[in-house]
Amino acid sequence: MTGADLDRVTELEPVLFGAGAWSRDAYDSELTRSDRHYVVVEAQDRRVVAYAGIALAPESTIMTIGVDPQFRRRGLARLMLAELIARARSVSAEAVFLEVRLHDEGAQALYTSFGFVPLGVRRRYYQPEGADALVMRLPLDGPHRRRPGPVGSEAIEE
Repeated sequence: MTGADLDRVTELEPVLFGAGAWSRDAYDSELTRSDRHYVVVEAQDRRVVAYAGIALAPESTIMTIGVDPQFRRRGLARLMLAELIARARSVSAEAVFLEVRLHDEGAQALYTSFGFVPLGVRRRYYQPEGADALVMRLPLDGPHRRRPGPVGSEAIEE
């Protein structure tokens, strides 16, 4: 993701995240940080249709994953999540954390398919709407962790 992508990203934010949408200033700030990694997926017309980001640290955190509703169910979130996890591995992160809306069973199923496990609930985490968040963790340590392969493939044993 670059600054040139932000008009489209901030156009999608309220569609995807409602009142909790991030501002352009928030994304501008994120893109200046060396401990962040953001990716986009573009349609054939070069329009951003999906984006995701991670904060890289020994315990990395998925910051966001968003897919234009017209482009859902095509494996884009899976593709971006695999990229973010690979990036966390490349900096020797021990684990990846995320928060997901407690009622978003589809996203939870995606994360579970990657090996994320639920840790607990953060009540009223998402503001201003006050929605609860499920905290999930993917351990990355150990030489024989399973990692997801490309979209449509079986998990790959490392």
